[in-house]
Amino acid sequence: MQQRIQEIEQKLTIMRSWLLATGAGVLRLRGTDWFAWATAGGSNTVLLTAETGVAEVAVSATEAYILTDEIEAQRLRDEEVPGGYEWHAMPWAEPEVRENMVTQLAGGAPVLSDRPGENEIALTGAMLQQRYRLMDGEQERYRTVGRLAAQAMTEVMRAARPDWTEYQLAGAGAEALWARGLHPALTLVAGERRLPLYRHATATQEKLGKRAMLVFCARGHGLIANLTRFVQFEGAARHPGQEALLGIEAAGLAACKPGALLSDVYAALAHAYAGHGYPEAIRQHHQGGLTGYLAREVVAAPHTAVPLAARMAVAFNPSLAGTKLEDTFLIHDDGLENLTLDPEWPTEQHAGRARPLPLEAQ
Repeated sequence: MQQRIQEIEQKLTIMRSWLLATGAGVLRLRGTDWFAWATAGGSNTVLLTAETGVAEVAVSATEAYILTDEIEAQRLRDEEVPGGYEWHAMPWAEPEVRENMVTQLAGGAPVLSDRPGENEIALTGAMLQQRYRLMDGEQERYRTVGRLAAQAMTEVMRAARPDWTEYQLAGAGAEALWARGLHPALTLVAGERRLPLYRHATATQEKLGKRAMLVFCARGHGLIANLTRFVQFEGAARHPGQEALLGIEAAGLAACKPGALLSDVYAALAHAYAGHGYPEAIRQHHQGGLTGYLAREVVAAPHTAVPLAARMAVAFNPSLAGTKLEDTFLIHDDGLENLTLDPEWPTEQHAGRARPLPLEAQ
């Protein structure tokens, strides 16, 4: 608790430096991602599919508030925000009260916002870069989220059976995440027939068959752990492109160094796809990029001139028809730390790194 309060104090200092840099009178943060960042892991989420939540942060040069309505205030105060903010709760049927409060805090100066409305100004790229570099407490929370998400994946894939439907596997995955206190922000599933057809396969009522993929974007403390795993049942053969894909991924991960650009990582992946005989595959699915408070903070592309740095997190997902690799890594000065590899999951060493194999099940 005290560590979170100290982190909030640090972030209030950062936010006030943004006000000085822009001449804004108040910073308001509405998004579920930014609320979690500003409250050191608190959640304003009720509707899981919404980008904004039931409360927002408003910070001026001298004051810092959580703005919400009377329905939510007590729960958020008790369970989500440990301190550092004053509270302003208003009647749920009078949203204009909140807007008036923001106007009053701004004192006639511009309003800076993550989701700018009329006459508000947007956060700058430099501000986003500060969010991407995770503090010590954020990294510790991320390790917890990654570990729990990976354990949920192992539990579910061990239980899976070839006569399950894709819906059943997705549902079991969501249940395992909820049981660990994580939001199932995304669960993708493809069974034997659909695996070679679709890169982004949402679940259907089809049976899994001999082979299946499960993808998690699991959110905890506002941070999202991304991972993909495969299960195969008796009689299934190893995917013929697996060795090539391991080499492609290794090239991309090797390029993830402080000072490199995201476009450099994309270029390394593109070169590796071509070198392994799959020059068009990079066009058939995005390759991932920076992750953190969004499943993808920035997606790598040929001209994504976003510099990588220590303390950032990345999740790349190179793929070929029917197979994919994905984990969430922290960048350090001396290499990458995998946050989402359960030691109970079968692996093999490739390019000095443990990489997941398909789980062999009955």
